[in-house]
Parts: sequence; C-alpha cells; structure tokens
Amino acid sequence: MNIQQIKYFLALAQELHFWKTAGRMHITQSALSRQIQALERELGVQLFERDKRNVKLTSAGQFLKEKWAVQINELEFFHEHARQIQLGESGTIIIAHPDSISASIMPDMLSRITSAYPKLKVELVQVRNEDRQEFLRNYKVDLVITRDINNADDIRSEKISTDYLSIVVPENHPFRKAADLTKETLSSQKFILPIKDEGSSYSDHIQQLFRTYDVVPAACLYSEFGSSIIALVKKGLGIAVLPDSYKYHENPGVRFITLPFPTELFLNWRVNDHHPVLNNILKFILN
Repeated sequence: MNIQQIKYFLALAQELHFWKTAGRMHITQSALSRQIQALERELGVQLFERDKRNVKLTSAGQFLKEKWAVQINELEFFHEHARQIQLGESGTIIIAHPDSISASIMPDMLSRITSAYPKLKVELVQVRNEDRQEFLRNYKVDLVITRDINNADDIRSEKISTDYLSIVVPENHPFRKAADLTKETLSSQKFILPIKDEGSSYSDHIQQLFRTYDVVPAACLYSEFGSSIIALVKKGLGIAVLPDSYKYHENPGVRFITLPFPTELFLNWRVNDHHPVLNNILKFILN
C-alpha cells in the first residue's frame, strides 16, 4: 500500500465512477482497477461493491474514506513543509544580536527576510558576550551578530556594518559637541562603562578612545546592558561610551555626541553548518 493507491481510492470514493476517476487521475481505467484491486488484496478488505453499471462504497470503504481523507491532507501538508525546509523557505532560525542594533539594523533586516521567506520563523535572542561562541557551537543559536572580531576556526564571520562610538550625556549636560571633549573635561567626569571583556575587540575600541584623549576614566558603575547604561546616564549618575546605533532607540533625556571611532558589526555562523534555511538567510543578508 502506498500514498498513490490511497489517492486513487479517495478519488474513486468521491466519483463512484471508474471512467471519470481514471480521467481525473490521468491513468487508464484498467490501471485504476488494478490499483484498487491490489489495495483490497493487501488490506484483505472489500472497498467497493461494483457491477457493470454501479460502484458504491462498502461499509469498510466508507470508514476508510473518512479516515484517509483527513490523514492524506495531513501527509500532503507534512510533505510540502518538508520540501519548503529542504529549499530553505521554511523552518526556524535563531539570531542573537546586541541590544544596540534593535532599533537600527534589525527591523530593516527582519523586514526583508520575512518578506522574502514569509513561512520562516525567526527567533531573536540576546546572549552574554562570553556565551556567544558556545551558543553557536551547541546549536542554541544559528547566527550571532557581534562587535567583536572572531578568531575561532570553527566559526566564520563577515563584516555587515559599521557604527561609531558616542559619548552619551544627560540632556542638560554642558557637553554638546565633539569639540567640548578634551583631556581636561573628560577627566572630570564619572563614567558608566560596559563590563570589560578581555580579548574583546569592542572593549579595545573603547580603551582606544580614552587613550586618544589621554584619559584614564573614573568609572563609578559598570553594566553589560546598554539600555541600563542609558537609564543611569539619564538619572545623572555619570556619562557613557556607547555605539551611536542606540540613537535609534527612543531615549528622551540623553544626548549622543558621535565620535570618529568606528565599531564594526560582524555576522557569525558555524563553518560546517549547511542547513538550507541558514544558507538562504546568509546569502540574503550578505548580498
């Protein structure tokens, strides 16, 4: 017994006419009759009562018609879904990204992805800096967007964008433009900084900014979350250094002073992962 035989049976159960059913299924009447007979032999059940003029379902045939009609639709759905997964049009992809690009890059990227692949399910997560590579390796996420350069052999990276570092100050702060920033003025400030991550290229960019101004920052608070840092700046607890992409968040009460210190964004994925959904999304983003 196979799916095609069940389809022949269901078509004949609907038409109750061999000639019409054969035409509908694009086979000969004799071939249809052989398929139905083979199905009956395998099941050990008579499905139709037939004579020279009439075809009608037996009680067993009626029962199987009702059951198989539901199951064949489910199978068709499953098969189509499997084909879509194979083609990279359906399935789930999990993307980890920094909060800083939640209102800048991500909305546009996701709009284009969901327009191109409307049946694709996308899950967005945020992962601690030190856990990103482990989450990739253990298939907890499929793509990771970071500000750090990747040096792992089993993870591939491509640059996708560049932001710039900004000094973030309360709205009523005297700093209004880059020219207001000097060694003397910065040395008098309290800073709220990201938690330093040894080996992080993003942390190195921040330290390079301070070295350029010849300043050792007086840090009073540290946080891994940019949104928390902005809230603390707004409360007047210090000033901060953050990517200027946070400007796209609604942040009344603070001012961003963008500086000529770039911070690049990288897309990271597993080198040996050839899942068709992932490959399609990679091509889509990188192109």
